[in-house]
Amino acid sequence: MSPLNSTFFKNTTIVHPDFFFISGFAGIPHTKYYYVFLCFVYVVTVLGNTFVMFIIYTDHCLHNPKSIPVFNLAVSDLCGSTVLIPQMIDTFLFKSHLISFEACMANMYFAFLFICMQSFTLTVLSYDRCIAICLPLRYNGIVTIKSMLVIIAILWIFGGMVMVAVVFFISTLSFCKSVVVNSYFCDHGPIFRLACNDNFPSTVINWSHPIMILWFPLLFITGTYICIARALLKIAAASERLKAMKTCTSHLILVCVFYLPISISAALGPTIHHNVRIINMSMSTVLPPMLNPIIYSLKTEELRESIKKFYRRKKIETTVWNK
Repeated sequence: MSPLNSTFFKNTTIVHPDFFFISGFAGIPHTKYYYVFLCFVYVVTVLGNTFVMFIIYTDHCLHNPKSIPVFNLAVSDLCGSTVLIPQMIDTFLFKSHLISFEACMANMYFAFLFICMQSFTLTVLSYDRCIAICLPLRYNGIVTIKSMLVIIAILWIFGGMVMVAVVFFISTLSFCKSVVVNSYFCDHGPIFRLACNDNFPSTVINWSHPIMILWFPLLFITGTYICIARALLKIAAASERLKAMKTCTSHLILVCVFYLPISISAALGPTIHHNVRIINMSMSTVLPPMLNPIIYSLKTEELRESIKKFYRRKKIETTVWNK
């Protein structure tokens, strides 16, 4: 790869490298076992989220407003893992560290878009639980299939526009320092810091982006659960409080699994060693999509009952077929 010449900037020419080099881990032995583990994670993620989408699609009892964000979360999880994990395996297990500039921009766009939608969808689920517990008599009038579809569509459009801005400002940068990206994918932070010209817009995006897709949604979720807690305290019967709380347990687990590790990485940013950052960020972006369908299947009564009906139906069909 030919070195980039900074003299081009005298004529305000934007210089893009033909390729970036995704460095991955540095100095850690036996990393291939980690990537083999990611293969397992990806297989479970694909099977689990596909199964959840299939159950919601085929069971008419699940064609309700609450199932729309659950279905959307499964789509976001599946697509997000598909963007990241196969690329990581190809890059590090098969030593294909080079990625073209255009492919890198596409990888950045879709990786952050699906992380963004995972965060937004968890926010929508908290909104659903808040209305169901705080305003139970008005729930069916407020939370409808149409309103849920509109909310989800607006969030996809907003997330897509934010990511377009992210990629646009990266494309206005010139790279003459290095083409080595100290991350496991085309990460925004490590890339914009390689620029030779003014990267102030990307610097602003780098700190405002986590606020928009992590901190504001997490603040909203916290607010909804404060409202839920106040509503639960007004319920006299302990059994009714417990029943209402159980409807929130799956969502609370998903919130902790998703936000805790990724928020720590976003808060610490470049201050931590890039190996630690890679492990933390990669685990926090690939494990929640694997765990989400498992948690929802085990903790959500409607989905659990639908899965039982599905297996009973398949068992009957198998028995009839064998006869």
